[in-house]
Amino acid sequence: MDENRETQQEYEKAMENIRNKLALLPDLPGCYLMKNSERKIIYVGKAKVLKNRVRSYFTGSHDGKTQRLVADIRDFEYIVTGSNIEALILECNLIKTHQPRYNVLLKDDKTFPYIKITNEPHPRLEVTRKVLKDKAKYFGPYPNAYAAQQTKKLLDRMYPLRKCGVMPKEVCLYYHMGQCLAPCEKDVEQAEYDRITQEITSFLSGGHEEIKKELQRKMQEAAEELYFERAKELRDQILNIDAIMEKQKITTADARDRDVLGFSVDKGWMCVQILYMRQGKMVQRHASAFPFYGEAYNDFMTFVTQYYSDNPALPQEILLPETPKDSQLPENGGAEGADLLDAASAAASLQEWLGIKVLVPQRGMKRQMVGMAIENAKVSLDEKFRLIERDEERTLKAAANLGQSIGIDHLHRIEAFDNSNIQGTNPVSAMVVFIDGKPDKKEYRKYKVRSVQGPDDYETMREVIRRRYERVLKENLEMPDLIVVDGGKGQISAAVDVLENELGLFIPVCGLVKDVKHRTAQLMVGDPAEPVDLPRDSQEFYLLQRIQDEVHRFAITFHREQRGKSMVTSKLDSIPGIGEKRRKLLLKHFGSLKKIKEASIDDFRPLSIGDKLAKQIIAALQDEES
Repeated sequence: MDENRETQQEYEKAMENIRNKLALLPDLPGCYLMKNSERKIIYVGKAKVLKNRVRSYFTGSHDGKTQRLVADIRDFEYIVTGSNIEALILECNLIKTHQPRYNVLLKDDKTFPYIKITNEPHPRLEVTRKVLKDKAKYFGPYPNAYAAQQTKKLLDRMYPLRKCGVMPKEVCLYYHMGQCLAPCEKDVEQAEYDRITQEITSFLSGGHEEIKKELQRKMQEAAEELYFERAKELRDQILNIDAIMEKQKITTADARDRDVLGFSVDKGWMCVQILYMRQGKMVQRHASAFPFYGEAYNDFMTFVTQYYSDNPALPQEILLPETPKDSQLPENGGAEGADLLDAASAAASLQEWLGIKVLVPQRGMKRQMVGMAIENAKVSLDEKFRLIERDEERTLKAAANLGQSIGIDHLHRIEAFDNSNIQGTNPVSAMVVFIDGKPDKKEYRKYKVRSVQGPDDYETMREVIRRRYERVLKENLEMPDLIVVDGGKGQISAAVDVLENELGLFIPVCGLVKDVKHRTAQLMVGDPAEPVDLPRDSQEFYLLQRIQDEVHRFAITFHREQRGKSMVTSKLDSIPGIGEKRRKLLLKHFGSLKKIKEASIDDFRPLSIGDKLAKQIIAALQDEES
């Protein structure tokens, strides 16, 4: 009671502090940082008018997702900026710095693959995910590494730039294949590199049709001069270009490079779709889906700002969607409607920041392209939810079918056990829980085996089953519908004996037997246990595999933790002059054996350990490693 009263008092004090600060908010643009009870920043936002926007979180009603954010706020601070564009940039930087829980976080903003022409005396082509300010030329982004690698592979065959990371002492196979100019042995003029770089730039910027025409001309010349092998190589290059570019579906009258963006929201999730248009043709698309907690268009622009920050491969033009009509009606006076970011002003701010054209098209082909991006975002989000629903349906059905296979009418809760030890050392056991076929990790439990000496799997099973279900009875916890043990007849018999003869519980027990390759092979049920015939390609068998893999993973992880602790203990305990108290002191101060071993003698003095003993500790640990 005292604890609850104290928590309520702290909450009321925090709310009083917020009310006092709200009265002092300025009528200026800027960014605000919401904090939780631990003073951690949980949300960063931008506002045209700080006073209106921040107040809106603490007045009126909110929908469920915004309510979760507001419930965690215990304090806020704000930073005034000179303009909306400054607020936009500052918000982007603050989000990257603090990684707030409730913000749209573009975690993979630097993981899109790019093709790079290096800025070196002898340039190379690379596929990279790191975008650096190194004066290199970057092209992309590509939706995945495969698309980037395939394009690079084609360019490597077409253009003889060097392939090696470190310059070799003599020419390599690439030179003999005509795919390298061999700068390791020959002088290559800068004009030649400039020509190749220009052609690659043209190709990657969408000018592949011109490259293809030039290859066709060279192929015909080679055929006329009876160089049929060369003609075949050129023909293959043309076919490869066609294969890589065959996904281009949309063309525009101009030949501009542009990114077309659209978004869709549903069930608290947002999907942003980017269509990449190069030289007037759509070459790729990319979708990002994530939960969001603020106003939809504001959070969409937060995503866009993060995406284009420090991006060297900017297009000539960006097309953005309009502000959704339903977002323009502040129905409840809450955070959803206040200080809404207008599409036109957002585009103007982004254009000023990036230095390229940013439009919100109202009609014509460009509006249709934005509509297509929005439609693709809707489809992606719908597909995500349908896949989740389908997976849940299949999981529920698998659990129900498994129950029928072993004679259980309603299989809701499964508890599975696995033991782990190495030749009897550090014996542990673990339990995982599956509810309706899905893991419930907050119900997992770990057990240090107390009464068993040596590698006795049956007695270990008896001890752990006894401890688990004595507690279930004592604390009136939910009983499982099925208990799964790792093993066959012996393990099943041990579990059933404890349950029925010691605890008076009659819960079905099944065992999972593994094959020689340590894979789930057979389900056994009953006492005496009999095998249950389950098709290996069935959802029920797949569910059993997941259960066995999960409990084994959980047990092994716990065993490694215990074994690691015991190894640390034994290594330090073997050193004369180190008892339990000093061992704990050393580990607390240094953090690990590795850091103790790497420490200097001076580092031990704050622990009141003399130079002589410090030398002995370091020498003992280094000798043991060697």
